[in-house]
Amino acid sequence: MKKFLTTLMCLCLVCAGALAQGMHPDSQINYVKKQIKQKNETIVKAYEQLKQAADQALETPTHALKDFSVPGFYINPDAHRKNSKSLQTDAFNAYACALCYRLSGEKKYAQKACRIMDEWAYLNERFSEYDGSLVMAYSGTGLVNAALLMKNQKIWKKESKKQFGQWVSRVYNKAADSIRYRANNWADWGRYASVLSASYLGDKAEILKNAELIRSDIKHKIAKDGSMPEETRRGANGIWYTYFSLAPITAASWIIYNESGINLFREDFDGIKFKMALDYLLYYSNHPDEWPHFKKVNKPQPGYWPYMLFEAMKGIYHEDEYATFTRSQQPIMCDKHHFAWTFPTLMPLQMK
Repeated sequence: MKKFLTTLMCLCLVCAGALAQGMHPDSQINYVKKQIKQKNETIVKAYEQLKQAADQALETPTHALKDFSVPGFYINPDAHRKNSKSLQTDAFNAYACALCYRLSGEKKYAQKACRIMDEWAYLNERFSEYDGSLVMAYSGTGLVNAALLMKNQKIWKKESKKQFGQWVSRVYNKAADSIRYRANNWADWGRYASVLSASYLGDKAEILKNAELIRSDIKHKIAKDGSMPEETRRGANGIWYTYFSLAPITAASWIIYNESGINLFREDFDGIKFKMALDYLLYYSNHPDEWPHFKKVNKPQPGYWPYMLFEAMKGIYHEDEYATFTRSQQPIMCDKHHFAWTFPTLMPLQMK
């Protein structure tokens, strides 16, 4: 009954037109602009980091492809990395420039972001090969986040916004929906991509559907000890894959919260909570030599994974250990591969 009433309440909310703005609602944008104006040292350093990346993006050519063809990583890793990089570079550059425009108001950043999004929207027609759908889903997040930042800005032409929406429907969301029922992190990236698509397209029902999909198998994904069996079984990369599953789960849940009020971060799924897996990941990120699933596990990368996840989650859970873990690495920014928590120091989360 409680779940039904929550869903009914959220249906009423979204039907009333209260859909928010993806990863970065206006309240967050306005907060960060205020912090920059007030010379908050941490935020200012992160903003300077963003501007440096955006300035570099202004000088970087775009790489849109008609066919985004990505072979399986474990089949042909070199070709996988090379072909993935086209979207990953463009997605980050568009995201960085769009966010820089929203914080600075400088048109050159908006123009670059729009140019990148337009090239993909007008040229890209499909994805292909074994990892095409997965990489399109997790790397394309940067493009759609950029589009959500620019959607209500007049500087992006109406016909371009419409074309981008068609690309989201025809290509990006197709990739997302094709993998969101998988058992492991493929599903998590598919759901995050699907939530982003729904946010851009204003598809309120899909926001709620993805919330239910996350609820539906969280007890399968997270064990009672906090481990994630689908990811810990991945040999030397078990810690990485645990992070790589939690990043899109939490990112999708943040958007769902912004747009519906559903707070999956606080839900108890018959004794299982997100925080159990986060705490498990944090412990073994601090003590990787104790990882019980594989003898020589690949260790976290300072300033990169899983630091950006915990930099974001400290604003959700107000956990001192999360803040302690990330403090020495600030400002944290992710500029490659995937885009769940890309600018966590600059764009802090706030949840009561």
